Amino acid sequence: MTAVFLPCGYNTHVKSSIFVVEDDPDISRLVRHHLEVAGFTVKLFATAHTVIAEAEKQRPALFVLDIMVPGKDGLELCRQIRQMPVLVSIPVIFLTAKSGEADRILGLELGADDYIAKPFSPRELVARVKAVLRRFERPLSQSPIRVGEIEVDPGAMTLTVRGQRVTTTATEFRLLDHFARHLGRVFTRDQLLDSVWRDTAYVTPRSVDVYVRRIREKIEPDPENPRYLKTVRGAGYRFEAVK
Repeated sequence: MTAVFLPCGYNTHVKSSIFVVEDDPDISRLVRHHLEVAGFTVKLFATAHTVIAEAEKQRPALFVLDIMVPGKDGLELCRQIRQMPVLVSIPVIFLTAKSGEADRILGLELGADDYIAKPFSPRELVARVKAVLRRFERPLSQSPIRVGEIEVDPGAMTLTVRGQRVTTTATEFRLLDHFARHLGRVFTRDQLLDSVWRDTAYVTPRSVDVYVRRIREKIEPDPENPRYLKTVRGAGYRFEAVK
């Protein structure tokens, strides 16, 4: 039986399945070989057309997406994954020749958990896949917490804002849960990377800014003037209870 991704951890005794969307056959074979040697099972897709349907039938532990594939590109596929409650919590890594800083930020803003530029080292790819999956091995506290109009329930991995269920990625949820359980405390970007991302070798402080912006869009009545998740200039971020 192939393991599925579980938001509060995954079974390391069962091989985790990774969906790889890559239209270059040489690169896809290279990626599959190194991931299989590392103990994963791999399903390859030359286009994005059937990925969603296959993922609904058999949820992978992680997606590795090229951006420039025929038909629907990797960015649109990531956008679809992040709009589907049944798939939203599955990590996404972009593996792409689009290596500019603006491309990386766009990928993270769409909900990717990592962004790897080509040409790439297969060993680094495997290390970063493992790093992304390790973020979710440690279970969250099971007790729900309410802050103002926001309720975070780690047991069910659900976020409710002003009475409405809001979908989040697993990384977004872990970051918000961390903030909500440390009301009033100022965290630097590096502290958040250590606490939430855990393995910081491949993650930059800029990634924290992108995820904070995404969280604000989901919890704040006016994301440009946040009431809950405040910026502390020169220091970092603080989550506050709204009176």
